Amino acid sequence: MKYQKNDKVVIKIEDMGSSGEGIGKADGFPFFVKDALIGDTVEARATKVKQNYGYARLEKVITPSSFRVEPVCPVHRQCGGCQLQALSYEKQLEYKQKKVQDALMRIGGFSRETIDRITEPVVGMESGFHYRNKAQFPIGSDKNGNLVAGFYAGRTHSIIANTDCALGVPENREILEIVLAYMRKYHVPAYDEKTGRGLVRHVLIRKGFVTGQLMVCLVINGKKLPSAERLVAALAVIPGMTSVSYSVNEKNTNVIIGERIVLLWGKERIEDRIGDIMFSISPLSFYQVNPVQTEKLYGVAAEFADLKGNETVWDLYCGIGTISLFLAGKAGQVYGVEVVPQAVADARDNAARNGIGNASFFVGKAEEVLPEKYRREGITADVIVVDPPRKGCDERCLATMLQMRPEKIVYVSCDCATLARDLKALCAGGYEPERVRAVDMFPMTGHVESIVLLSKLHTKQNIEVE
Repeated sequence: MKYQKNDKVVIKIEDMGSSGEGIGKADGFPFFVKDALIGDTVEARATKVKQNYGYARLEKVITPSSFRVEPVCPVHRQCGGCQLQALSYEKQLEYKQKKVQDALMRIGGFSRETIDRITEPVVGMESGFHYRNKAQFPIGSDKNGNLVAGFYAGRTHSIIANTDCALGVPENREILEIVLAYMRKYHVPAYDEKTGRGLVRHVLIRKGFVTGQLMVCLVINGKKLPSAERLVAALAVIPGMTSVSYSVNEKNTNVIIGERIVLLWGKERIEDRIGDIMFSISPLSFYQVNPVQTEKLYGVAAEFADLKGNETVWDLYCGIGTISLFLAGKAGQVYGVEVVPQAVADARDNAARNGIGNASFFVGKAEEVLPEKYRREGITADVIVVDPPRKGCDERCLATMLQMRPEKIVYVSCDCATLARDLKALCAGGYEPERVRAVDMFPMTGHVESIVLLSKLHTKQNIEVE
């Protein structure tokens, strides 16, 4: 049967896609259905039909899955940030484990036998809520002109009003309500993307889970925040409040935080601890949003690296040096590489703050710094740890890693598709996967972090790279 847009279909959901959408067939024709869960039988309406598959919008759950649970958040479907909130947490972990395994087989070309042999149990959380130490809430107006804060609906810039996100810290609600009350009282307008007018664009909130320190930074479309002292007075009494600032962003851009930060009250940074390492965090710092799982993630990375105390370790895409400093106490020398200059400055500051003298950091692209240090200065590697963005590693970076021939490569990934692609190249160049483990850094969402240990095949000849 040939389906068309707006056709109603009844589908038994038999699988789930990479973004958490349900997958099932109507008369043998596959449909992807957002918010449908494995085990559901649903009524859906076709929204887009291609030659061999289609997309549909969930209209009614006819028979709910045995894995379906009552969502905590009443707007989770509209918001779109929690794709899996209606799925039991045990099943979420199973889904994420399978997602990593399927990518390694389908894209990486590894056999089922290999993947089953090297896969270790997924690392989950005791509670999948209130784990985010950072949130960026857009500020706008509803159709009646009332100020709202919340999150964008999926693939739109329409704000779903919600000051009490179930994934964020409890303090978010009080802070946002104070900001909105201040804006109403002093007639401070919200930014309007369509006209480019208005002042307050976003509210950034960060919390140190170990220290309890709080940071609030308003992103504004202007150079000054009116009656700022009134806002500061209201925020400063919140327990743990450490930093209140604003960020100037007058550009028509999807980038949230502007480069200029103006401190209004308190300190420029907050602090938080991962393991034994204390980190200093600014509004611009990259810092893992789930500190509880981050410590577990880095613990797995350290276990995979199995350092004895005299190794030379390279940490590529190192950010503010979180993994570098976490490993430094177990290594001889650690070198970190990061393209963002401010992040490298933070990494150096964090090393000094913690009295770590065997970690050095370089500004630049990993695919440029690594060849430079290897070829011109002769710096080799016993272990390379790589934690790239979603797009994975640059081909030149992979090539230099293969030429340097470290005994181990520990690949930390936030995208299992690009992970699988890069592992295929590294294994073709003389490595084999020994261990893989998924870590649930983002419960209630379709995202998953994973770590793979690659070991050098000693029978492989050195590979020359042009």
